[in-house]
Amino acid sequence: MTETTQQTSETRRMLSEFWFYFSENRGAVIGLCVFMALVVIAIFAPLLAPHSPTVQNRDAFLVPPVWQEGGMSSFLLGTDAVGRDILSRLIFGARQSLVIGIVVVTIALFGGIILGLIAGFFGGWVDTVIMRVMDVILAFPSLLLALVMVAILGPGLMNAMIAIAIVLQPHFARLTRAAVMTERNKEYVMAARVAGAGRLRLMFKTILPNCLAPLIVQGTLSFSNAVLDAAALGFLGMGAQPPTPEWGTMLAEAREFILRAWWVVTFPGLAILVTVLAINLVGDGLRDALDPKLKRS
Repeated sequence: MTETTQQTSETRRMLSEFWFYFSENRGAVIGLCVFMALVVIAIFAPLLAPHSPTVQNRDAFLVPPVWQEGGMSSFLLGTDAVGRDILSRLIFGARQSLVIGIVVVTIALFGGIILGLIAGFFGGWVDTVIMRVMDVILAFPSLLLALVMVAILGPGLMNAMIAIAIVLQPHFARLTRAAVMTERNKEYVMAARVAGAGRLRLMFKTILPNCLAPLIVQGTLSFSNAVLDAAALGFLGMGAQPPTPEWGTMLAEAREFILRAWWVVTFPGLAILVTVLAINLVGDGLRDALDPKLKRS
């Protein structure tokens, strides 16, 4: 019971210290609030959206926002070229963005950690082969490589997420490899090896937990990259396909109306901007809180 109480107290102390350093970064706190609001909007999208995101209102084509002349109170942010409510599509688009970020980061993180652990732990020709493959992937512009992969796999949101995850995977692999190479010769690892721990236990139970801090920060930043790249692929017609309410696809559909209906382009663009900025600010706060070199006494 005493040991359990000590562990609980230690956990609380670590969480308190984490929040102290995280909250010192005001931008990170604001970004976290915006991101949590995005999560709430995504979860309760069917309740918050005033209309269906795919229903076309034949008598309301390109209706301006409610505060502009010709606006309608039933369409607060106006409608698009086929009469769909922009606010509703933005709300449901938040759900798409969260799904994209979670799926992409999960795939990239899992694959990158496995490859990085193997490369860093075994070294030698195994390390050389894995890292050269990662270098080849990094040699291509990320969006161009993702575009080529989607062209091979076929347009669609799932294929776009897979392509983006593959493009982002080398970042996690290189980061994991560097952390593993730093940790593998330390005393606690040598003690576990002498105690008879096998390779898998050394890799996943002993070394990996001590490499998670930089991976968490990278995962946060990759989340924003995933949202941005998915929007870019959607804009190019290779990501989510109409009538899916995805912000990049909304921008693509609105290109020809940009001069006479500013709202169909402005609001999806602002949604992407605010979301990516908020996630990047959270990533900066996590870096400040998790990196001991940045902690001020």
